[in-house]
Amino acid sequence: MTKLAVVQKAPVFLDKQATLELAVQTVDEAAAQGANLIVFGEAFIPGYPSWIWRVRPGADWDLSQELHERLLRNAVNLDSDDLSPLFHAAQRNGVTIVCGIEERDNRLSRATLYNSVVVIGPEGNLLNRHRKLMPTNPERMVWGFGDATGLRVIDTPSGRIGSLVCWENYMPLARYALYAQGVEIYIAPTNDSGDDWIASLQHIAREGGCWVVGCGNLIQGSDFPADLPQKSTLYPDAEEWVNPGDSVVIAPGGKIVAGPMREEAGILYSEIDPAEVGIAKRALDVAGHYSRPDIFRLNINTSPQSPVVFDAGSRD
Repeated sequence: MTKLAVVQKAPVFLDKQATLELAVQTVDEAAAQGANLIVFGEAFIPGYPSWIWRVRPGADWDLSQELHERLLRNAVNLDSDDLSPLFHAAQRNGVTIVCGIEERDNRLSRATLYNSVVVIGPEGNLLNRHRKLMPTNPERMVWGFGDATGLRVIDTPSGRIGSLVCWENYMPLARYALYAQGVEIYIAPTNDSGDDWIASLQHIAREGGCWVVGCGNLIQGSDFPADLPQKSTLYPDAEEWVNPGDSVVIAPGGKIVAGPMREEAGILYSEIDPAEVGIAKRALDVAGHYSRPDIFRLNINTSPQSPVVFDAGSRD
């Protein structure tokens, strides 16, 4: 049995260090309540750039530049010790953490951002990093396209975990990649919300015969920093729910067992049993006995994608 904690709290927007401190405090709080799997929302560190849905990227060029510069400066470099506080918190509490981050690439140009989700094991080690495959609409002005190197299901003490970010969950083939790897706990950090989104997650639970965890972003106008450029224009109402959260836990087959938590900050707890996944697939196993591989096949390129290849001996 796994005790799940879904964290629905606003980050300290555009402040990496302060958000990490909040995350560590929350891990300690959830672990003290017996949680062994703790999930944070999409781009939690240092916050989802909600302004992209209100700023006109071409017309508001200077504003876009200023906002992006702050996002870039507070993004996470996985080749550094940026996430060390979270690694230590996982190890200290013996828990698995799934967390959305704004990731700054450190291997190529060192300037591209990715919408990533990391899985941190109870020994304080990075188990997986998945970059969102297809940023949605104006997100393409912020994030690069991920590849399939992180499109993996990971064995953890809490169960077999896989994750897709927000509208990636509308990509049938991406979902199928997780089903085919035997996902038991399907985690969907998201900036989406509402009844239609929850219905989609219920469909995934039924289709995949797995537990589905929707971890929603919680954002009010007052959550944005006072010095956010043009805040009074972008978010004039401090009480506005820019995103109400709607975190939810759904059992294999589609029944909601916890949540949705709406317009409320806190932690959504739920006891889940990964063993229920096997029996849930008795009648319908889309990547198993219901798959018809003689007719349908999915090929996935899991090689790292790069615009440049340096041959051995070509550089000093």
